[in-house]
Amino acid sequence: MANRGSVKPSGNFNSSADAEVLYKAMKGLGTDEDAILQLLTARSNVQRQEIKAAYKTLFGKDLVDNLKSELGGKFETLIVGLMTPPIMYDAKSLRDAIKGAGTDEKVLVEILASRTPEVVNAIKAAYKKEYDHDLEEDVSGRRGIHQESIEADAQVLFKAGEEKFGTDEQTFVTILGNRSAEHLRKVFDAYTKMAGYEMEESIKRETSGSLEDLLLAVVKCARSVPAYFAETLYYAMKGAGTDDNTLIRVMVSRSEVDMLDIRAAFRRMFACSLHSMIKGDTGGDYRKALLLLCGGDDA
Repeated sequence: MANRGSVKPSGNFNSSADAEVLYKAMKGLGTDEDAILQLLTARSNVQRQEIKAAYKTLFGKDLVDNLKSELGGKFETLIVGLMTPPIMYDAKSLRDAIKGAGTDEKVLVEILASRTPEVVNAIKAAYKKEYDHDLEEDVSGRRGIHQESIEADAQVLFKAGEEKFGTDEQTFVTILGNRSAEHLRKVFDAYTKMAGYEMEESIKRETSGSLEDLLLAVVKCARSVPAYFAETLYYAMKGAGTDDNTLIRVMVSRSEVDMLDIRAAFRRMFACSLHSMIKGDTGGDYRKALLLLCGGDDA
């Protein structure tokens, strides 16, 4: 699959030279934030890990610790996010969402519904290793389209929801959490023929609260992951106040994956570009770094 990210690996990459630039940017009085953000948003995550290793070798210091001590606020959160390997970043985001007072359901839904079962398995392993806890979210499973079970899955979902009083929620979770996106799209089409309306409509009628959010996210991601993230970003910035945690998490985690497709979906779905919305909603070095991750304006 072609990389649809806005951030690509740097062509003439030299980890030691980059480490020198970052060291100089933080040495002495004052910090050259611009040099830091320009460099790190123009390197892939793999390259950032190499810079981190070179920095340790050359200067005997931990690059992330130095960045934390020099930067602050949302800008620091964004830069530290960029310095974290993707699987670890997801695992940490989930851990932070789970361990606070009250679980941040939105983060669980976003990550677990949008990652492939293979990635979820890797996240579960990293989570176990890092935190010595099981990430008990059974959203991994078989891949591909199972022609023979499309009709059966649609029937089961129909019976679990529409044909009985009270919804068999476990059935919804089992099917939606253990089928590939390709398979689910076929199931939704079969379901619509059977029930006379869309899967989303049925979920809204039959479930509520965090289960409804999770199932709707799974359906949206099965239909289009970029559209799901375009919507997530839009609502993170719409109205009074910005949900910076969501904005940072999505921009960091999708910048090397499908940001170009997210931008296109955003432009199609809303009356502005992602670039212009970030520009109008954020400020300072934080805004500069986000716009570089966005990678261009589709106005």
